Amino acid sequence: MVNRKEVNPDGGPEAAYGARLRREREARGWKQDDLGGRIGYTGRHVSGVELCHKSPTRKFSIAVDVAMNYTGTADSFEREWRKIKHGVLLQGFPEYVALEGRAAEIRLFEVGVIPGLLQTREYAEALARGAVDRGVMTPEQADHRVSLLMERQGALLRTVPPMLIAVLDESCIRRPIGSPAVMDAQLQYLVDFAAQSHTMLQIAPFSIGEQRPFDRLVNLLTLQDRSVVSYVESETQGHLDRELSSVIPMVRAYHQLQAVSLSQTDTVDMIHQHRKGTP
Repeated sequence: MVNRKEVNPDGGPEAAYGARLRREREARGWKQDDLGGRIGYTGRHVSGVELCHKSPTRKFSIAVDVAMNYTGTADSFEREWRKIKHGVLLQGFPEYVALEGRAAEIRLFEVGVIPGLLQTREYAEALARGAVDRGVMTPEQADHRVSLLMERQGALLRTVPPMLIAVLDESCIRRPIGSPAVMDAQLQYLVDFAAQSHTMLQIAPFSIGEQRPFDRLVNLLTLQDRSVVSYVESETQGHLDRELSSVIPMVRAYHQLQAVSLSQTDTVDMIHQHRKGTP
């Protein structure tokens, strides 16, 4: 008898997915090749997902749902896949991303790193590799995070794009991420971003000192109905807020931040000077 390898479903989201896939398959009397034939994959691939040697994908999960008649139900494998994909994201962030994709105006502030919507793929990959090296996430989760970021950026490529305003703390352009080539390409991307008709880029220089109102990431969305929501984030928590009593002060503080930040022209000049290595 062939030794049967068991997977502990408590070993994480992918382990739970694989254990459930095996359980559902066997309940139908299907071998791995049988399921593979029904969904357009090999039996070896099915085995890899069941044993956590391969990460499930959305395409794979949708095919399993069709084969097992779970499409659109609470038991959908695509729903399980989404839990895996969002498992490295902070609470409130998936809801924020859904609103971001429909917003009429997006205002961003960030300290230390370029905001996700303005990151090149290579810059984002360098950040993700750093998280893997620190043991914060698995390589698979890092890939999911970068893929999600690219999807977020793609969602903003509309016929009528949203107004996108970004104020970056000076540390964002000073802090090297990845290789010199990666960082230089990222800075060029910021220059190109600033040149677009629906964007605005400003740097909050170190010299404004205590006049900087925010110490961490702040995102503000103006939706199609003109309502405004805020999303703020710490290292371990994210918070989406729709209450005007707390959102309006954030909007006011953002305007104050813009008033003391560099103009877009001076911002682009600072980026060019930094790329040339001049103070």
